[in-house]
Amino acid sequence: MSSMTFGQKTFTPVPPDKGSFPLDHEGICKKLMLKYMVCLSTHKNNNSACREESKDYLQCRMDNQLMAKENWSKLGFSDLEKTNKTTNL
Repeated sequence: MSSMTFGQKTFTPVPPDKGSFPLDHEGICKKLMLKYMVCLSTHKNNNSACREESKDYLQCRMDNQLMAKENWSKLGFSDLEKTNKTTNL
């Protein structure tokens, strides 16, 4: 017997626009991810203390096409973007 009910629509999953990205199967950004995880552990899971590490990890993912390139302001790093520009001069 079939488990499908007549008239029932089939569900086709669609990934979310943000918050979902391909896994890093080759471990390209693994060192940066581990650095971020160690930072979180050191700072009792206070992610605001590890923003530089988070930004470095996301930059690695964008550079290696593991996520779409985004402006830092859209990712919540507009304040770090400005400080990096002034320190690089």
